[in-house]
Amino acid sequence: GPSAEQRCGSALYLCLPMLMNLLECKVCFKEFTDDCRPQNLLCGHVLCLECVTALSHPLLRKLECPFCRQLCSVDHTSNCLALTDLQDLLISHESRAVPSPSVDQSLSLDRGSTHPHLSATLGGWGTLVNPVGLAVLGSSGTIVIVHDEDHRVVVVSSKGNMLNSFGNKGHATGEICYPLDVAVCPLGHVVVTDGGDRAVKIYTSRGTHIVTIRASFQLPWGVDTDSNGNILVSDVLAGSLFHLTVDYCNSVSFQCHTAVSDLENPKAVACCPLTANIATVEHLTGRSNQHTRLKVFTKDFHIVYQNDSSNMYLQFNVCINVSAVSFGTNGDVIVIDNSQGMIWRLRKPWYNTVPIPLSVGLIRPVGLASTNNKLFILDSGDHTVKIYNEM
Repeated sequence: GPSAEQRCGSALYLCLPMLMNLLECKVCFKEFTDDCRPQNLLCGHVLCLECVTALSHPLLRKLECPFCRQLCSVDHTSNCLALTDLQDLLISHESRAVPSPSVDQSLSLDRGSTHPHLSATLGGWGTLVNPVGLAVLGSSGTIVIVHDEDHRVVVVSSKGNMLNSFGNKGHATGEICYPLDVAVCPLGHVVVTDGGDRAVKIYTSRGTHIVTIRASFQLPWGVDTDSNGNILVSDVLAGSLFHLTVDYCNSVSFQCHTAVSDLENPKAVACCPLTANIATVEHLTGRSNQHTRLKVFTKDFHIVYQNDSSNMYLQFNVCINVSAVSFGTNGDVIVIDNSQGMIWRLRKPWYNTVPIPLSVGLIRPVGLASTNNKLFILDSGDHTVKIYNEM
């Protein structure tokens, strides 16, 4: 069999696009060098030294992290030795011939039938600022995105043309403090989870505020809607999945009940238009920061499948840390892994099907939607929406 060095080289070859993306500043997109050194902020995010200097107050020597908005002191930044060591490792391998990786045939890409191809890239820095969630409005392909700009909600056409923006930054009625996810109802209503206000906020497609629902939310995070317009919301702190029925006629009214409890840090949630199955992604504590669990429920909230990243590795020898989930046109489960920049098709995982890698090379995918045989990926690494045609 291959030596340890060969196996390391193969792994490095497979991860090379992701590793190269790690070695650039996510603000100015310059590659880290001796003159552009990576710096750790107190919040844990990494910027280049030049951006730290440019963003900091010249007298107070403090800056607001462009990703999480935490106030950090320039005097408390430090060299990011992990990225520096990684860069040295890549340089040392560039002069070597890296053997072609031996890919398990059961996980190989079937480019003739399953491998989607990138058809469009929308957005970019300046158009989208640290986007966190997206949804797609029906057959029109209109894309709704929440991000960290003064107008928190952006509506763009499938061709990338700006159609509307709304949701001013703030705590007042109709404003959005800190959006975490977005969904679109069949009738076009836009639903936003606001972590800063601990509420779910509903708007018309034109941006008119309809209602703010606080209920008993502690930290509402993921959101999706079913074909009847009912709203599903995951609550990280409550460890629950909530089901909301909203009546938009005359005076807007709603009912909210706990559909699933005893979840562990549930974030992403998705509902299948075909089967009405519901999927949630839990982020498990007390282990690796990237350890996740995927659960799938029936429309009546009876569990049909659950698996975590460790068990998946034992079963299929692949490590998938799920960051977002959606359902394909035929009811297949599709997930993304933001730690590896990959899309995976799990098909019907309750039948013990083998995961299929669909794409690599994404930077930091955080959002996923599927409709009309297209995959919409929100990549916060380069602040874009990437649209793939499913084959």
